[in-house]
Amino acid sequence: MKRHEEPAPLILLVEDDVQIRRFVSTTLESQGFEVREAVTGALGLSLAAEIKPNMVILDLGLPDMDGVEVARHLRDTSDVPILVLSARSLESAKVAALDAGADDYLTKPFGVDELMARIRAALRRAEAGRVHGEVVLGDIRVDLVKRQVTRTGKDVHLTPIEYRLLAVLIRNRGRVMTYRQLLKDVWGGAHGDDHHYVRIYMAQLRHKLEQDPAQPRHLLTETGIGYRLAEA
Repeated sequence: MKRHEEPAPLILLVEDDVQIRRFVSTTLESQGFEVREAVTGALGLSLAAEIKPNMVILDLGLPDMDGVEVARHLRDTSDVPILVLSARSLESAKVAALDAGADDYLTKPFGVDELMARIRAALRRAEAGRVHGEVVLGDIRVDLVKRQVTRTGKDVHLTPIEYRLLAVLIRNRGRVMTYRQLLKDVWGGAHGDDHHYVRIYMAQLRHKLEQDPAQPRHLLTETGIGYRLAEA
């Protein structure tokens, strides 16, 4: 019996720059991906709703609307991974895109190896979906069903907020989480600018979980943006 091959992942590329669009499309197709293209934000949103891509690669400087707005619309209706490509290198631009729902941010110009690594990482996270059961982080084990945390086999007591913060990072493992996103998911929408809350509780988590809190291996800082749980 002939074995059915898995369909190639479908990537929607929303980019108005002809040279970059051709470069990215050619690169992706050479790696076995199927690519659909859109040159405006409106067309990108329409195609995303129609074809249900496995991933969206999104430029911020589109001719009809800002890519941040496109990311926000996509995230309102879908959990599709979004990788932003942009010439905007300021932290504020990255934070705005990530707050709008982007999963990752790559600054132009970029190389093929870095682009493909970001794409593979985003697709792996999407494939894993929501994390259930037990998660292992080095010598740390987190049982999300029993809400139990151990390190080197010994129970670690976390406060309810510390546990919620850790669980949010686990569910988004590998993804950069901005201060605003963490505040919303852990404390609720009323604390959108209280970044020091996150810093204080992250320091407490590191003290309880990291072998060297000053040089963490798992709970990583994204300077000026937020935090990320290391993928491995």
